[in-house]
Amino acid sequence: MRLLLIRHGQTPSNVGHFLDTARPGPGLTDLGLRQAAALPGALVGEGIAALYASTLTRTQLTAAPLAAERGIEVRIRDGIRELSAGDLEMRADEDAVRQYLTTAFAWSAGDIARRMPGGESGTEALARFDAVVAEAAEVGAPGTVALVSHGAAIRVWTAARARNVTVGFAAEHGLDNTGVVVVEGSPDSGWTALSWAGTVVPAVTASGAADGGPAGRTLPGRDLGPAADPFA
Repeated sequence: MRLLLIRHGQTPSNVGHFLDTARPGPGLTDLGLRQAAALPGALVGEGIAALYASTLTRTQLTAAPLAAERGIEVRIRDGIRELSAGDLEMRADEDAVRQYLTTAFAWSAGDIARRMPGGESGTEALARFDAVVAEAAEVGAPGTVALVSHGAAIRVWTAARARNVTVGFAAEHGLDNTGVVVVEGSPDSGWTALSWAGTVVPAVTASGAADGGPAGRTLPGRDLGPAADPFA
């Protein structure tokens, strides 16, 4: 099956680069509403069997135009909400963003016992996202399911689960509002990323390495640095 992992439209906290991860969260800006309205046109070639959104307001507002255009319900699931910032919530300073991203991408690299300060562990975060993906696979296989989620959650889950996306690639490549990551596979056989925000992601070779291109980049040390609006 195919999963369309869609980041929500722009929010006021995105504009201010705040680590805004708590429920229910902000709504969309005027630009965010326009981005949501444009989503059905951007996905016109996709036959979507089911549509999911997180428990945060911004994903539901983003999913609404697509649901209306396709005549399908939006399934609300807490498992695909944003990675909790814990004690870093609503901070926008460089130290907080660096700590958030370093912790989150450490989960993708296998350090799932590590915990966000005052927040969840990688074990918890990946398990809740996995549970929604497993449900989507039962509902939508062998077709296509769209999950409207959040920047960090999509990037971290894809790096952890897609065989051809390295942690370094996901750490270095943000996902703009309403950007889409497309993966193919199943919970049993695993996942392969087909595209990241419109860019083709190379497949894995027989040796297990990414077949050239940006997905073969390695993690640039532990200092990931702050990216422009990589989350929420």
